[in-house]
Formats: sequence, structure tokens, C-alpha cells
Amino acid sequence: MEIRQEFIEQAKILAKNAEVLPGGIEELAVKLQHAHDTKTPLRVKLGMDPTRPDLHLGHTVVMRKLRKFQELGHQLVLIVGGATAMIGDPSGKSETRPALSKEQVEENAKSYFEQMSKVLDVSNAEVVNNADWLHKLNFMELLQLAGKVTVAQMMTRDDFAKRYAEGKPISIHEFFYPLMQAYDSVAIDADIEFGGSDQRFNTLLGRDIQTAYGKKYPQMVMLLPLIEGTDGLVKMSKTYPEHCISLTDSAKDMFGKLMSIPDTLIPKYYDLLTDITPDELKEVEAQLASGEVNPRNIKLKLAHTITEEYHGKEGADKAQDEFINVVSNKGIPEDIPSVTIENGKNILDLLLELNFVQSKGEAKRLIQGGGVKIDGEKIYDMNFVFNGGDEVVLQAGKRKFAKVNVKN
Repeated sequence: MEIRQEFIEQAKILAKNAEVLPGGIEELAVKLQHAHDTKTPLRVKLGMDPTRPDLHLGHTVVMRKLRKFQELGHQLVLIVGGATAMIGDPSGKSETRPALSKEQVEENAKSYFEQMSKVLDVSNAEVVNNADWLHKLNFMELLQLAGKVTVAQMMTRDDFAKRYAEGKPISIHEFFYPLMQAYDSVAIDADIEFGGSDQRFNTLLGRDIQTAYGKKYPQMVMLLPLIEGTDGLVKMSKTYPEHCISLTDSAKDMFGKLMSIPDTLIPKYYDLLTDITPDELKEVEAQLASGEVNPRNIKLKLAHTITEEYHGKEGADKAQDEFINVVSNKGIPEDIPSVTIENGKNILDLLLELNFVQSKGEAKRLIQGGGVKIDGEKIYDMNFVFNGGDEVVLQAGKRKFAKVNVKN
């Protein structure tokens, strides 16, 4: 079959930043051309487990790519992992994950599509829940599914192999997670499955299971890079909320978090989270390398671009103005909450109650690092308590403020 140039070029655009398996751009071009010639849109799969109620910018790396498939007229199939989330994906995990209840999964799933609609046209997507077919499998059908994969295949996964070598437990039910995800591809008849680079085993297993169930042309796999959180060290994950930029963040918080990323991440964030052109990206990289432009100025533009996509120009403008006032001019935001507390309230307790931190451990680390101030003065005493007196301004990190009054 001769591949026409237009589909080769289309495949190159779609494959930018992605690892395309198994046949690369050429196989993708063949699929695109066949879909066009037969007027049969490709069924493009994305599965997401609602383990927590919010999505983050890391998720949008894949979603932005899916949007391009939608724009070309292909059918996006969004799978809510109502069944798989009850196990939890063991990919990259060093220990067994706790299972979620049916109620937790349903509650977390409620806000997913509202958040996804900020990137994708969810109204034209096919939305399904894998509980609809996985919960209906009887025991014999489950055994038949399990019989299509060997233990040796499962142990080729890096995380399983590492845990086994270290003597850490691996529960049998964890083997079923990739099997369930793979069976999803059979259930929805997927042509392409998307995932992060940590989903290589799970998504490729989908090809094997589709073949075992008789699909002549099994799905291709497109894997997108993972992006690091604001610490620049570990992948952005809801497991580390202090380094995660959520789609539910306010414009102010999103902008501020983006401004806190290491300078080394600027090109990657531009490349994966915006519509920057290759030439524009080269210019950014050249500016950073030369030192002729202050990285802060490049980051301001990046933060504004991303924040505008999710909060509009007005929201991004206001967030930028406030950031410059608070951080650059050492000011205090105009509208900060005011709280009244009991006399003798401990600083750790107050930080936790105000949701300035997620735990007392995080509060202690913030204090030790000089990140907590009262009226501009750093507080290093973990046992500090608030006593009666004038109203004070409590600051945690660069972006969190509260006016504190103590009851007499």
C-alpha cells in the first residue's frame, strides 16, 4: 500500500513528542490514510482512573494531543476507570496501592469531565465506564482472560521485577490491573491508545489481548512524556500536591506555581503545555542559553500563556499583576482572608486548618526552610503560639496569606 504524503505529514505532526509503537510514523500514516479512504474514524482511547477528584497539567500533555485527533475528525473514547480505579495502577509504584471503594471512585469521577472539557470537546467524545463490562465478567471469563498472559510476561514490568528482587510483596490482584486495562481495548475496539511513558507495558498488552480476541489490526500505542512537578524532580502527580498544578487551581495559584518551576523546566513546559512552534521554542532555548534575557521574564510569559488557556485573559492578567505585586514588589494581596482564632493557637495547627499545608510534616518543613512569616518576619519556632494583640498577616510560601486576629 502506497502511503500518500499528506498522511505522512499528518502523522509527523500527531507524533510530535510521542513514542509511536510498534511501527512508528509510517504505521500511523497507514492507519490515518485507511481511516480517511474508508470514511471510518479511528477510535482513539484514553483511560483515566478517578483516584482523586482533580486533574493536573501533566494530564493535559496527553489531552492536548487527543484534541488534534478530534480536530481531524477521529472518535475519542474516554474511559472512566470505575473498575480499574478500585485496584489502582501499580505502574511505577514500590508497594501495593490501597483499593478505592465504589463510592470514592464515583465521587472522584464527577468533576473529571468538567475539567477535561477545558482541553477536549467532551460533548463529541464517547464516554464510557469500564465497570460496565469488567464488573459483568463471570469467573470463567476472568480465567480465560488471565490465561492469555503468562507470569513471565508480567514480570518483565520494571516495577514488578524490582519489587520481587527486593522481596517486597506483589498481590495477585495487581497483575489484573494491566489485564483489565488491556481488555478495555477489546471492549471499545480501540485503534490507538494514549498514555504516559510509564504506561508502555499496560498499553502494549492491549495489543496482545486484542489479537488474542481476534482483532486483525490491533491498536497502536502513543506514549507522551511525563512532566516534572514544580520541584523539578519527580513527575507531576496528585500524590505530591505541593508540587502539582491542578486544573482546579485558581488563576492566582496556577500562575504562582508556574512561576516557581526551575528555569531548566521552561523549555519542556513550553513544548508540552502550549502551542509554541518549533522555531519559537528554539528562540526560547537560545535566550536561556545566552543569558541575555532574564529567565524570569520568559517564565512570566509562559505562566501567562498557560493560565490564560484555563482562566481566560482577564484571569491571567489579574494573576500576573498580583504576582508581580506580591513577589516582585514584596507586597501583600489586596483581598486576603481574615480569620479569628483562639488564644494560644499553635502555628502548625493554624497552617493545617487554613489549608496552607497538607500535613503537619509539610508545615514543619516549610517553617524550617524560612517559608512562614508573620508581618514579614520569618518564624522558625515550631512551638510558636498566637496570643492576643493587633491583627497580623500570616504568610506561608510565596502565595498564601491570611489576616489573623486572636480572641481576647
